[in-house]
Amino acid sequence: MAERILKNISSRGLKNAVKGNEYRKEASISYGILIGGYILFQILTAAGLIGHNLQGQFVPICVYISLAVSLNLVVGISGELSLGHAGFMAVGAFSGILMSRILGQSMSFEPAIIIISMLFGALIASIAGFIIGIPILGLRGDYLAIVTLAFGEIIRNFMNVLYFGFDGNGRLRFAFNHTIDGVENNDRIITGAIGATGTKTMATFTWGLILCLFTVFIVLNLKNSKQGRAIMSIRDNRIAGESIGLDVRKYKLMAFVVSAALAGMAGCLFGLNYSTLVPIKFNFNTSVLILVFVVLGGVGNIWGGIIAAALLTVLPETFRQFADYRMLTYAIVLILVMICTYNPAIKSRLSGFWAKVNPFKNKNKSGGKGKGKRKKSRKEAV
Repeated sequence: MAERILKNISSRGLKNAVKGNEYRKEASISYGILIGGYILFQILTAAGLIGHNLQGQFVPICVYISLAVSLNLVVGISGELSLGHAGFMAVGAFSGILMSRILGQSMSFEPAIIIISMLFGALIASIAGFIIGIPILGLRGDYLAIVTLAFGEIIRNFMNVLYFGFDGNGRLRFAFNHTIDGVENNDRIITGAIGATGTKTMATFTWGLILCLFTVFIVLNLKNSKQGRAIMSIRDNRIAGESIGLDVRKYKLMAFVVSAALAGMAGCLFGLNYSTLVPIKFNFNTSVLILVFVVLGGVGNIWGGIIAAALLTVLPETFRQFADYRMLTYAIVLILVMICTYNPAIKSRLSGFWAKVNPFKNKNKSGGKGKGKRKKSRKEAV
């Protein structure tokens, strides 16, 4: 009996140690990719090897990386399919633009404006996620995907009828479904379907890196926390989670709200990167694009989503030389990558090729033989 208890304790300690090592490995790879990519792009830009068109994609790349990582919290960790991520991005974008214009009336320190605007965008997006998540998270599978898609479109269409602006006295005016009287063109902030105009562009590549690091930090720490393990246990077996007393709706709502808040922060930085932003940008295609980043990088794989988001954002700009055929080329490359990623035959061939060229193969074999001999000696001793 005592031996069994000791074995259980040692196996639990080993599992916890393995989880800790996996967390450190995933965190170091994710942070290393982000920081290394930032340094590489800065060096290439300083050397004049990157054109202005690609430099203009630096902030969107960071935004899409943050969106892919935050959606992975719902799709990969929580195990639910959401197609309304662009809606939360829109909420964060327009609320962040609104806050930046309000702060700009009395403040000139741009870092403070960006931080407050991003926090405000995250707050409004999290409230929207909470309101939407309460009635729909009882659904599963395709039904949840359809409902989140509908809510994403509702949010976008709601933005089409919002009007904000400053009147002659500098007071903020609001109207719904009609223009605001007494507001000049220069004082308009959000004008319905025309979108947000006259925004001061404050987003930079450095702020994009900070956003990505913050998003990865939040998602990885939530994933490896007590709440994250509860979320993943519900994902693996909902009935078993309910049987041991886990509040399924609570934990799923937690993941959904955190994901919405991070999407709101990313949307705010995206909005502050353009002087004009229209609601049509946040349509169904944007939600599908973010989901493609997650699936291509590996569902639940944080650093895989980072790489996929960066590559698929850069590819259309790289294929610009093909003019009218660049999106067709982009689609073909995307299909080929998906086939190679999820084809078992190709996977086995690649693993076989790696086994041949792996420089550490002999070491692993010798380590394996030693372990086998130790196991046999233990059995003989018993």
